[in-house]
Amino acid sequence: MGELSRRDMLKAGGALGTLGALGIAAPAQARVWTWSPSGSVAGAGAGLDPRWVWDEEADPLVASLIDRGDVPRVNALLRTWTKNGQPLPDGLPADLRDFMERARRLPPWADRGKLATAVAFNDKRGLYLGVLYGFASGMMSTVIPKEARAVYYSQGGADMKDRISKTAKLGYDIGSRKAYDADGEMIVTCVKTRLVHAAVRHLLPKSPYWQKSADEEIPISQADMMVTWHSLPTTVMKNLTAWKVPIPAGESAAFLHSWQLAAHLLGIKDEYIPASWEEADSQARQVLDPVLAPTPEGVKLADILLNLGAAIDAGILSKRVLGAFTRFLLGDQIAEWLKISRYPFWDGILDTFWEPFIAVREGVLERFPGAGNTYWLFDELLRKVVLVYLSEARRISIEIPLTNNPEH
Repeated sequence: MGELSRRDMLKAGGALGTLGALGIAAPAQARVWTWSPSGSVAGAGAGLDPRWVWDEEADPLVASLIDRGDVPRVNALLRTWTKNGQPLPDGLPADLRDFMERARRLPPWADRGKLATAVAFNDKRGLYLGVLYGFASGMMSTVIPKEARAVYYSQGGADMKDRISKTAKLGYDIGSRKAYDADGEMIVTCVKTRLVHAAVRHLLPKSPYWQKSADEEIPISQADMMVTWHSLPTTVMKNLTAWKVPIPAGESAAFLHSWQLAAHLLGIKDEYIPASWEEADSQARQVLDPVLAPTPEGVKLADILLNLGAAIDAGILSKRVLGAFTRFLLGDQIAEWLKISRYPFWDGILDTFWEPFIAVREGVLERFPGAGNTYWLFDELLRKVVLVYLSEARRISIEIPLTNNPEH
């Protein structure tokens, strides 16, 4: 596959040999990573290229759970663990329990004051956030090649509606009023997702279909996770700024903080988590922007996403509306990559009236300059898209997979 893999590194000297192999066998790769850990929430770090860093705690643990046959029992027990402050269920393997007790703790830099402000921000901007998570972030994931392939060939690719619901749960939980409180669910969702990622790292390399298409040997590196992270809060904030949504500095910082905590709980090392929006934008320019590209898997996933609205379409939400909205948010190039048709009517309405619609909603303009029913269509579009992505998120059970996509 061309580049030095983690397997090669481990052969060079065991777990500690990873660092040695990185420095000796692939110095050029290490120098590619230029973002400084001084811009992170940790303020310092080793500065290793995150493409060669995975999850040294979760990966061997989950691989062991799979290999020794503990996963069905663990999944059954963890279905009862749904609230952040809830004790872990009795009967979990001791090594898993110890890991989860550590993994569920908020870091010392967590700020309850900022989290309270984030609640206020989410309350005010919830409709926008639902749309942006669904289209700016969700559709962008289909042009992140490594993510698209990992989704398509892993177990989640066999049931995309279920896979999308589980992804939507993250957006729902982080936007809830109790996200990180004892009776919220965000910590639970992150820790379970971290376990799932570790399972995929163990299972996906065994898929011959993934092996043929992938340009890596182990999926979901720290770099891959940061790419996905930037497709969420960084991309969302860029769009809100482009829409001229007035956001007080304190609320902007609080929204970022809620996602910084999510990154930590998902297993991203603190030295890779940007400390500010300026640092996030800087890192995104290095890890996100250059990797966007079409893949056959991504095109298929995008088509599935665009058809999600069919079940609740009441004349407002349809594939052509969602396609036009995707083009509006992500631009012509990505729309062409995903083979999304042009819809002149909807393209024109969005280009002409979306910004005034936001201005009226935010109180910047007193009157909507277009026809009243156009304003209503936009408002209804916001609500319907949120419904598509977040309606069933509360009842989703995130579980450790045991197989890859049986169809591919």
